[in-house]
Amino acid sequence: MKKIVIAISRSYGSGGTAVGRKLAAQLGVPFYEKEVITMAADKSGLSSDYLEKLETNASKSFLYNLVSMSYSGTSMGMPHYEVPITYTAYAIQSEIIRELAAHGSCVIVGRCSEHVLKDDPNCVKVFIYADKEDRIAYTMDAYNVDRKEAESKLAKIDKGRSNYYKTYTGETWGSPYDHDICVNTSQCGVDGTVDTIIAYLKAAGRLE
Repeated sequence: MKKIVIAISRSYGSGGTAVGRKLAAQLGVPFYEKEVITMAADKSGLSSDYLEKLETNASKSFLYNLVSMSYSGTSMGMPHYEVPITYTAYAIQSEIIRELAAHGSCVIVGRCSEHVLKDDPNCVKVFIYADKEDRIAYTMDAYNVDRKEAESKLAKIDKGRSNYYKTYTGETWGSPYDHDICVNTSQCGVDGTVDTIIAYLKAAGRLE
């Protein structure tokens, strides 16, 4: 099989992780999602919990702190700024993603991996999404909450991912223009989505 790196971005509750795992298993390649967070935690000294929440909890204040940098007094009469820890965390995760992609074929889910690897000729960028009602039902079950709370939590997660993506890439999260293929799991199901991606890979000459 030709070297192929599949970077998956996904809306919450769409089954993107399940798709990634099954796709990796079917292709016989390594799968990475939380593994990236674990490696970044080991390398940075930051907690895995902190790193995991960065992607979904990004707020306007997060954006302000990142873009404006952190003022920390003066040095030799000049203002001194420090790189925010959030940027350091992103940089470390990006470095790990590039190392994994350089090592060999794999499937990577999340952490702006499709943007990090946008210039990698071996990378196929995938976006997984689902109908809102299915995502609400998933959130109600995952958090054991009523519909109103599930809608609120879903909106917060979507906003967080959108803010996070915009901050580091300057692009719109979920835009079809930044992906090679977008698939709706509400229409295809997890297995059907895997089949659809593989069909695309074959049609695009990525798989024999």
